Amino acid sequence: QVQLVESGGGLVQPGGSLRLSCLVSGTIFSITAMGWYRQAPGKQREFVADISSSYSTNYADSLKGRFTISRDNAKNTVYLQMNSLKPEDTAVYYCKAVRPSGATVIATWGQGTQVTVSS
Repeated sequence: QVQLVESGGGLVQPGGSLRLSCLVSGTIFSITAMGWYRQAPGKQREFVADISSSYSTNYADSLKGRFTISRDNAKNTVYLQMNSLKPEDTAVYYCKAVRPSGATVIATWGQGTQVTVSS
């Protein structure tokens, strides 16, 4: 079992920054990748970024250069640094962990943290 707890969301003005954290607990050794997704009101959940156990990263094209994903294995935490925030970045941000299970994979989600970009 894997448990994820996000934190760090809040209200920020356009142009500001936030750093989200995702604390991971449980069978951490089995996790092969961690990611961040977001869901704005009335829209589908969308991919933001992910990072593998070998620290390889991927980003949504529209967010490259503004968002940075990182991980600190000693703290069992994955981060999402968000800079130059825009009102359209307003969403609930979710952390996701992926681990293999036989021939398939299991995805675990956190409860989400709200990010609101507004003046």
